[in-house]
Amino acid sequence: MSYQVLARKWRPKSFATLVGQEHVVRALTHALDQNRLHHAYLFTGTRGVGKTTLARIMAKALNCEAGISSTPCGVCSACTEIDAGRFIDLLELDAASNTGIDNMREVLDNAQYAPTAGRYKVYLIDEVHMLSKAAFNSMLKTLEEPPAHLMFILATTDPQKIPVTVLSRCLQFNLKQMPLTHIVDHLSRVLEAEGVAFEPAALRHLAKGAAGSMRDALSLLDQAIAHGAGKVEDEGVRAMLGTVGDEHLFALLDGLLAQDVQAMLEVAKLMDARSLSFDGGLQELATLFHRIALAQFAPEALLEEAERSRLAPYAHALDAEFLQLAYQIAIHGRDELSLAPDEYAGFVMTLLRLHAFRPERAGLANAVASAATKVAAAPAPAAHAAPPAIARRPPLVPPASTLSRPASTGAEVAKPDSPEASRGTAAVPPAPAAAMAPDADWHALVARLPLNGMTKQLAQHCELSERSESAVRLRLSPVHKHLLGKPQQDKLQAELQTWQGRPLRLEIDVAEPASETPAVRSRNVQRERQERAIASIEQDPFVRDVVDLFDASIDESTIKPV
Repeated sequence: MSYQVLARKWRPKSFATLVGQEHVVRALTHALDQNRLHHAYLFTGTRGVGKTTLARIMAKALNCEAGISSTPCGVCSACTEIDAGRFIDLLELDAASNTGIDNMREVLDNAQYAPTAGRYKVYLIDEVHMLSKAAFNSMLKTLEEPPAHLMFILATTDPQKIPVTVLSRCLQFNLKQMPLTHIVDHLSRVLEAEGVAFEPAALRHLAKGAAGSMRDALSLLDQAIAHGAGKVEDEGVRAMLGTVGDEHLFALLDGLLAQDVQAMLEVAKLMDARSLSFDGGLQELATLFHRIALAQFAPEALLEEAERSRLAPYAHALDAEFLQLAYQIAIHGRDELSLAPDEYAGFVMTLLRLHAFRPERAGLANAVASAATKVAAAPAPAAHAAPPAIARRPPLVPPASTLSRPASTGAEVAKPDSPEASRGTAAVPPAPAAAMAPDADWHALVARLPLNGMTKQLAQHCELSERSESAVRLRLSPVHKHLLGKPQQDKLQAELQTWQGRPLRLEIDVAEPASETPAVRSRNVQRERQERAIASIEQDPFVRDVVDLFDASIDESTIKPV
């Protein structure tokens, strides 16, 4: 075959090019440079993190014609033959297929002979935990006192299955899983060297899919290049992996904050239509909650400035206790997917559980937009800055808005929480307006339009910037860019056209609003209601007497405006 897969082509050939195992490389480098070598090494770790690669680099360092050092030349016959896998004094044994005592005796019988071409005879036994008990016992004496020319390098993914008698005779190194950033950086270098066009966001999805294994990441990269016909693009990689994109996750989060169950269910339907993984969706949602919690308490733990800026509004808006509860609901919902009637039902029930178990005091309705404005206006925090204060949160349930119809209609829309509304009194449909109201009336118009789900969220987070007889231009904060989907825009444009009674073109710019959006105003109104309710309780003479008498404190989470 003329093509060599990336995982083999880009296998590191020296300690300097090995990625993500600096703690092991440092110890081995010092041992080689000072000639303080052990006779048996054990490398442990999950698949694809560099166990066999380290063993081969060690074999080169021991047998390089330039001498024993941590920097083998890579060009001598010993180095090139080891790289090609044909060095006669490097014996690689797969313990998974050679488990018996007879196989081990054959290996040990040959161990007494001096190396043929190199300085050391290196025995690399992969997946050593697969050996039988008798095979382990047969190698104990040789493993403890091998000939001077012999070195054992054992590799395993399951060190718990290795007898302690063997472990005590080896110098053990635990190889860790590759960090996400290390994988992304390495894939970037590989693609640049290969001359393949790529989008950085796509590499993050590949790195997450690799779950800490560099070999798996390179294998997925090969698949992504084939899937994208020579390009690695974000949309193509997500389709290949079935990855749930950020737009779905933040749409779920916005629906949760606004207590808009319909918007959350629309995201679930969209994921189902695109055959996205519900298990992966809950995993990513739990990861998002984890990252937001870090943004609350330890923002310096988020290394990327873009991520800190994106999550800061949610860290300000979300109640810390509710965030912990939401994280637990997401991970338990993922565990219970296999018990659900089907994965879609299990995913939806987890979303409904997030909605149902919210604390009444959390007050998250549309608070992200306001927090985003504050974060954008504030100076960038230092790396060691204290986490944002989370003492009092705006209320979770948005206020019932009272909206009057235009004076020309002579009618009024019933309040949602009024007795008339509870008895099923229907509001008179709005009559088409000859022209759009001034900018201040955009709030009333959004409340009147029959919008729901993500379309309603889009309208509430927009500001009216320009209007004419044939077009409406809105402004949407970059924080809520994930709401800017074509179905939502088409639905909003259709409702505006119905309201106007004529064709209308809708344009939405992504920029910070210059004034309050309906979402921000709704949040401010409810916050004021909550603060007035708290103040009225704190100033109540009876409550003050009880506090003084019993040295009590007021739990603000139990106070609700009525």
